[in-house]
Amino acid sequence: MTTKNAAAAVSRRDLANAIRALAMDAVQQANSGHPGMPMGMADIAEVLWNDFVRHNPANPAWPNRDRFVLSNGHGSMLLYAVAHLAGYPLSMDELRRFRQLGARTPGHPEHDLSIGIETTTGPLGQGLANAVGMALAERLLAARFNRPGLAVVDHYTYVFLGDGCLMEGISHEAASLAGTLGLGKLICLYDDNGISIDGEVHGWFRDDTPARFRAYGWQVVPDVDGHDPQAVKAALLAARQNSSQPTLICCKTVIGYGAPNLQGTEATHGAPLGAKEVAAAREKLGWPHAPFEVPDAIRARWDARAAGAAAETAWREVLASYRAAHPALAAELERRLDGRLPDDWAATASAAIAKLAADKAPKATRKASLDTLNAISPGLADLLGGSADLTGSNLTRLSTSVPVSREQPDGNYVFYGVREFAMGAIMNGVALHGGFIPYGGTFLVFSDYARNALRMAALMKIRSIFVLTHDSIGLGEDGPTHQPVEHVASLQIVPNLRVWRPCDAAETAIAWCDAIERGDGPTCLVLSRQNLPLQERDESRLAAVRRGGYVLKDCANPEIILIASGSEVGLAIEAAGQLSEQGRRVRVVSMPSLPLFLQQDAAYRQSVLPEGVAKRVAIEAGVPDLWHRVVGPAGRVIGMTRFGESAPAAQVFAHFGFTVENVVKNVQAM
Repeated sequence: MTTKNAAAAVSRRDLANAIRALAMDAVQQANSGHPGMPMGMADIAEVLWNDFVRHNPANPAWPNRDRFVLSNGHGSMLLYAVAHLAGYPLSMDELRRFRQLGARTPGHPEHDLSIGIETTTGPLGQGLANAVGMALAERLLAARFNRPGLAVVDHYTYVFLGDGCLMEGISHEAASLAGTLGLGKLICLYDDNGISIDGEVHGWFRDDTPARFRAYGWQVVPDVDGHDPQAVKAALLAARQNSSQPTLICCKTVIGYGAPNLQGTEATHGAPLGAKEVAAAREKLGWPHAPFEVPDAIRARWDARAAGAAAETAWREVLASYRAAHPALAAELERRLDGRLPDDWAATASAAIAKLAADKAPKATRKASLDTLNAISPGLADLLGGSADLTGSNLTRLSTSVPVSREQPDGNYVFYGVREFAMGAIMNGVALHGGFIPYGGTFLVFSDYARNALRMAALMKIRSIFVLTHDSIGLGEDGPTHQPVEHVASLQIVPNLRVWRPCDAAETAIAWCDAIERGDGPTCLVLSRQNLPLQERDESRLAAVRRGGYVLKDCANPEIILIASGSEVGLAIEAAGQLSEQGRRVRVVSMPSLPLFLQQDAAYRQSVLPEGVAKRVAIEAGVPDLWHRVVGPAGRVIGMTRFGESAPAAQVFAHFGFTVENVVKNVQAM
């Protein structure tokens, strides 16, 4: 039989069994992993990837590809198997090295576009929210750039998700918003196998999932046999015909399908099958091939390189016509999809900083944030803003903001509702999709709700910007439930998460520009509710703000250094004035981003905090722990070691010792 005829004789079940075999072999070799989901969803994956997903293994990043998100990311071997079989640069050796140090096949991949991984989630449910962000980005870009007969933005977002994803609360947040916005190109395939790590989910998960999603405004295709390729294909076709609603396809599957003694049980969920069961599964599936061996005929049917190249070529022909007809739009679209800032960005940023630095009126840094956004937004259409039901408090809505809605697909501001976690994960999906710089606001104290989305943004090194206002006990009367105490410190210890707590309008503008220019990670802008005075600086000190910490006020041969961030910088300046009147030589250091300062070279850090000056007092209305890294063993920290109180801000600050008198007292005590 010729290779062509052999390939034609391959059945869909044979193609799916290639996924099953690679998954159980890799997990068995690693002695670690989750074989059950890949074996259970293999038939669904085969239909989706071979009949529907437009992608090009030779150029995984081409902009108009369909997006695929593995929300039940523990089943990563399914995605690795598909990527390998489809022709992505993922070798069989890498599959053999599954879950090993340095391999391209970790247990829970996050983002590796070079091998076709848009994003997957170890923390269940976030993938669904990421996918909502991707579908939202596609909708907004299409509305902005497509022209009659020239659909340069036109692709779907597909999601695999499981019972665990639907049990996580973020699934409600994200699905509710997706239904409200009518994201018709979002198609989710639910692995309804009734099993989680603890066993049959009936004991703790009896939701009527189809009714739940219908209530959100989704189209639901229920009771699909996940092991019947024709049923799966029909469901996907029905999903694609509905452009006004996202779709949930409920696929009845058997976890660990093909493992004769263990299928349908939690034993296949998170552990290797064992050598004897792997052998029995090979026999049951009719897969006589050695571990990690895939026949050429099956490889030939899986290979997506030719079809992918043809799909991209067809799109590029449309793009060429679009360039000819709409050159300015085409240039803007390509710049944004490439992740490049406008050519005049440096001038825009400089002008915004200069404007904010020249405004002498005291203002809250949340207001300075809005002023900065209004200054830069005319030349930066990439911005996609929003707030978790705190727009009027976060001040994230610009004068030019247009709300996104089902009826207004060409907006640039998302009312996320009271959904902090989903907001963060949706922003991450928008950032991963490309074409936008997402930012979203909530109170700093509620960053706890979004914490894992912040962590995932840092881990994936993507540009999501979190506007976190009401930054301290300075918010006053709302009391300790709303007064963040530990939050700045807890965010600062997240690797690759840049945290800014500016002291005035100038530092706020610089922090915003740094966040926008930063392409390798997320940023938190921690902003005040109360008005703060503008500090005086020369050009060199203004430039030094970008180093995270700098000398704001100096003297000859300082003997004392006061270090502060945010609203407490003004307090440090006042205390320095009183100490100077007493004949003390005081330097004041503003530290808007402590971790960024600690990343600077030793010579710069020494120039700001000389080793010979041991008398140091740090002042911040938060937990003191991290400040001990800069005050040293002889220094002191005026901070918060307990929760706040409900009272007017000035009284709360005084109650906890954030006064000139207390700062002076601490200096004198040294």
